Amino acid sequence: MKQRTERLSREIQGILGEILTRGEIKDPRVRNAGLLTVTRVHVTGDLREAKVAFTAFGAADPVLEKAREGLQSAGPYLQRAIGQRLRTRNTPTLEFEIDHVLDEALRVDTLLREVSAELAASKAEEKAEEKAEEKADEQSAPGQEAGAADEASPPREK
Repeated sequence: MKQRTERLSREIQGILGEILTRGEIKDPRVRNAGLLTVTRVHVTGDLREAKVAFTAFGAADPVLEKAREGLQSAGPYLQRAIGQRLRTRNTPTLEFEIDHVLDEALRVDTLLREVSAELAASKAEEKAEEKAEEKADEQSAPGQEAGAADEASPPREK
């Protein structure tokens, strides 16, 4: 049964993607949201309901909320279009939700880049400090080497 719901979810996602890409929904709330992408569809085990997650890259939350309202309003039309293309006995009712996965991925990517830049700066500082210490050691090394040699040699007996 799980295979059937997964297959149906993929097919519904594809059909909705085509409809949105072709601009078949005339609702201005949907049209003004930019290019909407259906990210996932979850069909319940009894095949009566489907939760559709969507997003629009770079769209603000109020715009996405209006698009969700527009899609929900177009739900019966979309359900009918899905039913015609799938030719199933029952077509699941659609419930739309905003998917924030892309926003979260961008936020994580930004944080990782910041941490990486901080680590690179930290490493550069460490290398600069090491070079400064090496130069300081080289400048004071001639006097220290003689003392170090004296310490390394065994004491003389008289």
